[in-house]
Amino acid sequence: MTLLSQKRLWLLVAILMVTVLVAAGTGAYFITPWKIPSILWQRGEGYAVLVHVRLPRVVLACCVGAILAMAGASLQGLFRNPLADPGLLGVNAGAGFGAALWIVLVGSSFLGVWGTSLAAFVGAWCVTWLAWRLAQAEGRMLVATLLLAGIALNSFAGAGIGLMTYLADDQQLRNLTFWLLGGLGGSTWTLVFVVGVCGSLGMLLQLRQARALDLMTLGESDAYHMGVATEPLKQQVVLGVTLSVAVGIAASGGIGFVGLVVPHLLRLWGGANHRYLLAASALGGAILLVLADLLARVVVAPAEIPVGIVTSLLGAPFLTWLLLRSKREALYA
Repeated sequence: MTLLSQKRLWLLVAILMVTVLVAAGTGAYFITPWKIPSILWQRGEGYAVLVHVRLPRVVLACCVGAILAMAGASLQGLFRNPLADPGLLGVNAGAGFGAALWIVLVGSSFLGVWGTSLAAFVGAWCVTWLAWRLAQAEGRMLVATLLLAGIALNSFAGAGIGLMTYLADDQQLRNLTFWLLGGLGGSTWTLVFVVGVCGSLGMLLQLRQARALDLMTLGESDAYHMGVATEPLKQQVVLGVTLSVAVGIAASGGIGFVGLVVPHLLRLWGGANHRYLLAASALGGAILLVLADLLARVVVAPAEIPVGIVTSLLGAPFLTWLLLRSKREALYA
């Protein structure tokens, strides 16, 4: 990693720290951001609001944003596809189907948020495992087949969500809709701990393959001849992405576009070296989701917009710009 890349990473760290302080201080009860460290140290006025309401939500936004963005960067490198994101594996749709089954057939009141989150986690793993098994051929994982299997299972899970939506009563439909749109309300330190530990394990598996992902951009055959163990690489990246994204989506609901937008912006800014890109994507994803959640909380206060709507409003124009840019490059290449 070059010195310039390291400086960019430290700049992102500084931006993230400022963003966290601003988000933690902003709300119905305003707390001056630069006074937050002293309030936490001295347990001054506003301590309870910070510790029990604001900081768990902001830290969870950091964790989920980092998870989604790094997963997007890893899959784009593995598939050599600039439009790849965790949704291609079926993780998001599987989590939504699991949550829908729980909310409609069991009831969201049973075990509270933990029941829905656990069902979403199991659903994400089941769909990804099926996609993985369908892509196996003679001990090898076929990347193109994995993508097609993910698309097919996405459709199946989407149909399942549609069926549960049809069967749901008014209250179940409301709960399901809010979960699918994504949100970070009701965050607790226990939830932050679970997401942080599982997400860190998954992200570590991805970071270990940064050098191999650089070589994979040359093509799987070339990477293999340059010494990359391509099958273990695929296994570790897919396992790391599934573990981290499944637990992140289970905790936050359906939040899209973070894994697509952030890696592209940081690749344009600092290059495609994956040691830089994976770390920068994690920091950039945390910044983006904290800001998106802040907007969701304050734009229509005291009401709250689902954070998935905010990320979609930010991500859809970017995807449109990316497609137009790619079209111009193809025409004038």
